[in-house]
Amino acid sequence: MKNTSVTLPVIGMDCASCSNIVNRAIKKTPGVTQSQVNLATEKAEFTYDPSIVSLEQINENVKKFGYSLNIEANADSDSKPTDKITLLKNQVEVLFPLALLFFFLMIYDALSQYVTSLPPFPFPMSVFNIIGLVLASITLFIFGQEFLNAIPRFIRTRVANMDTLIGIGSLTAYLYSLFIVVFPFVSSRLNLPETTYFDVVIVVIGFIKFGKYLEANSKQKTGEAIKKLLNLSAKVALVERKGKEIEIPVSEVVVGDIIIVKPGAKIPVDGKIIEGNTSIDESMITGEPIPVDKTIGELVTSGTINKQGYIKFRAEKVGADTLLSQIIKMVETAQGSKAPIEKMADTVSAYFVPTVLILSILSFIIWFALGNLSLAISSFVGILVIACPCALGLATPTAIIVGVGKGAENGILVKDATVLEKLHAINTVVFDKTGTITMGKPQVSEVISKSDLNETEIISILESLEKRSSHPLAQAIVDYYSSLRGAERRGNPGNVLQHFKEIPGKGVSGQIKSKKYLAGNLTLLKESKIDFDSKEIQEFTKKGMTPVFLFSEKKLLGIVAISDTIKPESKQAISDLHSMGIKTVMLTGDDQNAAAFIAEQAGIDRIYAQVLPTEKANIIEKLKAEGNKVVMVGDGINDSPALATADVGIAMSTGTDVAIESAGITLLHGDIAKVAKAIKLSKATMRTIKQNLFWAFFYNVIGIPVAAGLLYPLFGIILNPAIAGAAMAFSSVSVVTNSLRLKTFKL
Repeated sequence: MKNTSVTLPVIGMDCASCSNIVNRAIKKTPGVTQSQVNLATEKAEFTYDPSIVSLEQINENVKKFGYSLNIEANADSDSKPTDKITLLKNQVEVLFPLALLFFFLMIYDALSQYVTSLPPFPFPMSVFNIIGLVLASITLFIFGQEFLNAIPRFIRTRVANMDTLIGIGSLTAYLYSLFIVVFPFVSSRLNLPETTYFDVVIVVIGFIKFGKYLEANSKQKTGEAIKKLLNLSAKVALVERKGKEIEIPVSEVVVGDIIIVKPGAKIPVDGKIIEGNTSIDESMITGEPIPVDKTIGELVTSGTINKQGYIKFRAEKVGADTLLSQIIKMVETAQGSKAPIEKMADTVSAYFVPTVLILSILSFIIWFALGNLSLAISSFVGILVIACPCALGLATPTAIIVGVGKGAENGILVKDATVLEKLHAINTVVFDKTGTITMGKPQVSEVISKSDLNETEIISILESLEKRSSHPLAQAIVDYYSSLRGAERRGNPGNVLQHFKEIPGKGVSGQIKSKKYLAGNLTLLKESKIDFDSKEIQEFTKKGMTPVFLFSEKKLLGIVAISDTIKPESKQAISDLHSMGIKTVMLTGDDQNAAAFIAEQAGIDRIYAQVLPTEKANIIEKLKAEGNKVVMVGDGINDSPALATADVGIAMSTGTDVAIESAGITLLHGDIAKVAKAIKLSKATMRTIKQNLFWAFFYNVIGIPVAAGLLYPLFGIILNPAIAGAAMAFSSVSVVTNSLRLKTFKL
């Protein structure tokens, strides 16, 4: 039987090692040939042989590790991420304030043992222990159930993740504390320290839950880019079959069908025009704001919008073969790739957790064998408590939270915590041209008189003609005339337009004060046999301008050049990146001359012109293959594959929703000057994270050997669990304090 490929939601994943565990479980199932699990979308994509294994059997293998596949779903189904976020939010609203309270009480208690000037603890320790017992029991057995479940799963499968250590550390601290409270006489006879660790249980689980909520919240919108891309496609198509016009679902269109598209409608599939002329808005595919005139024999693309004429075209690519479908697939593939932070989490969970467990057990066995039960229990608890990943759990989230907040204050919106990790190593920034470096809207750049008419009179006549036109370029002229001051609008009140006529794909004509005028493109000018300077026209082209000609039946009267102008801040933004040693590249669907002109104005190092959406992503891959760490900055739907393929995607908030959803960072107000600031923020945040991790591990590296009793034979020093708890608390304080320093960082 032929192999079958499926994509199914995975239930229960919430960390990088989780996705690897599920992936290994699927891969090791006989009959499965390949598998890839995407943590961001919480879906598994795998290929299997139905004659060897069923989906139910694969699911049973996954369930052994505490996860499950939603086998009743399909590739586009959701595993209801909002339900998970709502649950975590409800838990965090209860746990996090409680964890903060006990966190500060823990610090106060630890300090009061060494700082005599501090007032005594506000209430008796016996009362505190009872309160702690009740709250820790609720925290551990109700809110911490997933951590407790990780313990028997680890015993059964011998596969550990961070939940395993959280569960064992929390349960050990709880049981030890429970023993002290319930059996004070026995603990006294055993000479065990009377310090309890109920606060440790509450703080650890509270902070870890808070971190999981932040992660789940950021992952919620991962799949929305794909959904919005799907919404671009037309749902129905008007097809001519057997001499009749019928409306059918796009999914029923076949190659060879004759498609009819009326003005304002979306192109449903890819094909070639066989009848009619029109102007098509291809900005969602090419990124270029100026609509493209189309006529018989030219190609049209699904998802683009027919702005003007009535056309018929023959379907050549349908379904998954259309350009829009290919873009959707490319975004899905790019989003499914592994992030570096996942590999780091895998390494931590693969080595840190088992090492701590082994050390704690070995320490207990050695001291118990030497006849010192008190030391055995103290070392076992001390190792697990000091190694309990509170500081490790805080090291990254606190820096990210402060860093993201700092970015938001400066108009830099970060969607994903992994983005700041990647961004600090960037050495190449790739810009889309239209709407990113340029304004993204056709504007009048130059008005040139070729007659006795002055520039204002030329614009006045053109405005009278173009305000009746349905061509998109006409609006640029109308807008330009509207921007003129009242005193400059002379002549127009008498411009009564008569005999207006639209010439499809070429221009317009009309009569003003008994004189006939024509306005249009170079084709109309040539057909009217009007003399013009071809070299002057080439100069417009070199600058990326589109000329609109105003002429009478005998003479060229004036030229209006329309172009997409560079943003005022673009040049300084590129300069700021160069000062940081970062190379700049520009991608555009525009021609080479227009691209070179804009690149020279902005100071761009390297350009790729006449680039299709699929090619943009390929160029990003090529740059990455050369050893570059690449940022893609864009604003159009056509940029979404490249945004997703780049190491980091940065979208302009003035761009499309799909581009914003495909990117990891969004810049408010479309200000590319913030690109350099985002990179500076990333470097500062990563520097803070590394410092935090150093301190978190420093306490473990120093504390674990001491807690294990390494210094006891020589110096009689053993790390009391109370000191272990204090060390863990101070490690948390150090990483939080260090993270807060980011607030003072100047971008």
